[in-house]
Amino acid sequence: MAVDHPDESLAGVGEFAAIDRLVAGRRQPPWVSLGPGDDAAVVAAPDGRTVVSTDMLVEDRHFRLDWSTPYDVGRKAIAQNAADIEAMGARATAFVVGFGAPGETVTARAVELADGMWHEAELLGAGIVGGDMVRAPQWVISVAALGDLGGREPVRRAGANRGDTVAAIGNIGHSAAGYVLWHNGINGFDELRGRHRVPEPPYGQGAVAARSGATAMTDVSDGLLADLAHIATASGVRIDVHTTGLRPDIDALAAAGAAAGSEPLDWVLGGGEDHALVATFPDALPPGWRAIGTVVDRGNGPARVTVDGAEWGGDPGWQSF
Repeated sequence: MAVDHPDESLAGVGEFAAIDRLVAGRRQPPWVSLGPGDDAAVVAAPDGRTVVSTDMLVEDRHFRLDWSTPYDVGRKAIAQNAADIEAMGARATAFVVGFGAPGETVTARAVELADGMWHEAELLGAGIVGGDMVRAPQWVISVAALGDLGGREPVRRAGANRGDTVAAIGNIGHSAAGYVLWHNGINGFDELRGRHRVPEPPYGQGAVAARSGATAMTDVSDGLLADLAHIATASGVRIDVHTTGLRPDIDALAAAGAAAGSEPLDWVLGGGEDHALVATFPDALPPGWRAIGTVVDRGNGPARVTVDGAEWGGDPGWQSF
């Protein structure tokens, strides 16, 4: 969305005028009866329950503005929150956004950020219904996501049972590969570099998994092994990942691994931010899902994740601190 004076800063425009520019002309989905402009929004909850999640992105910690455009950052902010709603077996319906930035930030860049957010929200049929802006030393974006279960029970992390098949849908390891390519200044590999800037969660597949009887589910945000460990711990089981099931992911990263001097399997097992979905199923897998492991008894040991029957010695995933 264009602005009248593209060089004006947020401080020069002022908070309320800037917010007016960010929300002007946006269309809300039918279940939003009151959007931005009042003290709070009003969003229908047809199921009678609302799924709620929140996440933050901090400049130079979760994104870099010399790698990503504000539009990319906006898409990523919505996508990673929508993936948490998907992982519960629900669909995202609305988002509330908090944005902090230096006063000298050009207003046009904030509008570009909002444009990216709205693009991603509209892919889901969702709306951005409100938020807040504040001066901050760097860009900080906080998103709260609301979702609808459609009458189903939520698919939690606790529920995986012995004999369940562990399955995934979506790319795994692509964002981690893209990060290494960006960090090392390796050109080419546009798809992988792009997936680091903007993830592509498999929208709609959370509900598909729920309808197909998934017993536990999560999205790959911190790393495949780290996120499967949450399921293992919550369910009191051991999960064994089979690298044969991950062969398509590994092969897709082989050329980038050779260029970067990295092992693609490390990206697949320990890389995060793809926001693929992983779930456990007692019966047949839904179309498009691929088997990547098995749920087994924990025996006398702790709940954990193994790789081809053995402990993994590499990095299992992201740590916030």
